[in-house]
Amino acid sequence: MQKILTLLLALTIVGALNAQVLFEEEISVPEGYAPTEFVMPPSPLELQVLFVGGTDLVQTTPTYGNPATEVPAKEWHDFIGFTPDETGESLGWVSVNHERITADDNIGDGGGMTVFKVARAEDGSLEILDQTLEDGRSGQFFNVDFANTVGETGMNCGGICSIVDGRIWTAEEWFRRSNAGSSQIYGGGTGVRDTADYTISSDIPGWDGVTIEKYQNFNWMVEIDPREAKAVRKQYNWGRQPFEGGAVAPGNKIVYLGPDATPGFFGMFVAETPGDFTKGTLFAYKHDKPGWKWVPIWEPGSMLNHADFAIAKGATMFNRIEWVAINPENNFIYFTETGRDNPGSRWAGANEAGAVHHPAHIARAEAQGVESPNDPAYADYYGRIWEYDPRTSETRVYLEAGPYFEESPEEADYPSVHLSNPDGLNVMQINGQSYLVIQEDLNGTSFGRTPAGVSNRMCEIFLLDMSIQNPTLDDLIRIGIVPAGAEVTGAMPTSDGATLLVNIQHPSSDNPFPYNHSLTLAINGFDQLGEDAFSNENPFAGFNQQMGGNQTSRDNNAFSIYPNPTTRTVFLNTTTDVALYDANGKRIMVKRNAEKLDVNHLTPGIYFIQNAEGETLQLSIQ
Repeated sequence: MQKILTLLLALTIVGALNAQVLFEEEISVPEGYAPTEFVMPPSPLELQVLFVGGTDLVQTTPTYGNPATEVPAKEWHDFIGFTPDETGESLGWVSVNHERITADDNIGDGGGMTVFKVARAEDGSLEILDQTLEDGRSGQFFNVDFANTVGETGMNCGGICSIVDGRIWTAEEWFRRSNAGSSQIYGGGTGVRDTADYTISSDIPGWDGVTIEKYQNFNWMVEIDPREAKAVRKQYNWGRQPFEGGAVAPGNKIVYLGPDATPGFFGMFVAETPGDFTKGTLFAYKHDKPGWKWVPIWEPGSMLNHADFAIAKGATMFNRIEWVAINPENNFIYFTETGRDNPGSRWAGANEAGAVHHPAHIARAEAQGVESPNDPAYADYYGRIWEYDPRTSETRVYLEAGPYFEESPEEADYPSVHLSNPDGLNVMQINGQSYLVIQEDLNGTSFGRTPAGVSNRMCEIFLLDMSIQNPTLDDLIRIGIVPAGAEVTGAMPTSDGATLLVNIQHPSSDNPFPYNHSLTLAINGFDQLGEDAFSNENPFAGFNQQMGGNQTSRDNNAFSIYPNPTTRTVFLNTTTDVALYDANGKRIMVKRNAEKLDVNHLTPGIYFIQNAEGETLQLSIQ
């Protein structure tokens, strides 16, 4: 009887709602902008917390005279590497960078890295396995030993995961120019405490036994062995740069490199022998060089002062190159140029000394009405994604971020898709199709990077179908929103294609546990997204609807909401005027041009949402 009465009440309310299609009231912008937990599409995808910084214990080696022990892992998770287990005994090894620089008597000063081994459980989740390493350490999480092998790392930010064999390099960012830098890097017990000259031990020709100043032993790509949780070598022959990302091409001879700098120079190392990266030649990209558009960087001193030599040889300048990815379908290379609001003053000197601007930036300067990209007024607020064709050595802007706003719009007028400062980048194969995985790290909140009055930098993660030749922002498919305060980074698919690993870095301490710590998350279930998972050919057709995106050209037109039930925010599948009614039919909220509603202030219970077309859905608030 209760079910019948409930149904009759619902039908009565729906009939009353259908007559109410005009919305004369608007609600105010909710305080804040980002959720306090990770938001993602529903089943068949499932979220799993794998590794919690500052909480999970890592096994250490004897370091600085202290015995091996276990201590909480470092935080600020960034790059994720995945190395397949070719024996088939497990799925493989996960490598996680720690960008935060802290002094630690057991883990080691500076940055850090943690590795662990995973297997696929019967329910589709990942199982973290116990291991015993050659050095005697036993457990699940292992600190990568840098201090006893290659010297400390200055900052573990991006990195490289080879698509050929799963080899892993961690990148040292934040370029250092002396031992007397910020107290958070050196001295004061908070960074790297030993600043004595460093004598290198290396299998790279010409480097073994060389003594350099301590700060010069930072800002390299560093290869690690994830199976034994130890460093292998610093790649002194790849040049000292503020490294972020890179990619190894099929054939195992060419490595593409991205340094996070303004100017930053797209790089390439070509090995003499496949798989042996101790010998070879380093190049910098020069778009206006006739023929093959690369210039070698190999003069004496060029490895320690790479940028100076790249400038002198007229290399092409970019505005903060971040991650580099490769599409295995055609071997095209993609890299993010995350942007810097006004790069002109950083470019001017390098341009005068010989480095050149890409025509894309020259055209942008002309469109802005400034003399050149050297002008301090030249703006690059949102960044972009570049494509490199290895057949022609040509580069082009693949996707321009934005859209641009002189003044940030109010939340009610904010676009359903806005891409700001793309940073992390990878390629994931889903149902045999390549998707670019794009992650944001907002440089600021002005010029529409967030709605007006919102200071919380809400970072998102998108998929982009790479079969689209000239994609636009409307082609982006939102698959994640990170907790308040966090950057989203590290997206890495597992070798079986069923899971996408993702890091959230430095979230707000006010978030609920564990979302108040840096986390490594697993989004499981991508193997369950069959071609018939959604109503049209794109297996993600419904995702942007459920996440509040605007994909009218691809999505089912039926009015839908997500998540339901909800505790804080409900997203609409399309931008529309909506009204919210309680179970008694009383209208309690109205919003124009809405793509989501903040409902965390409402009493838990059953509500009804009606759009401008009179379509009504039941919503459960918990």
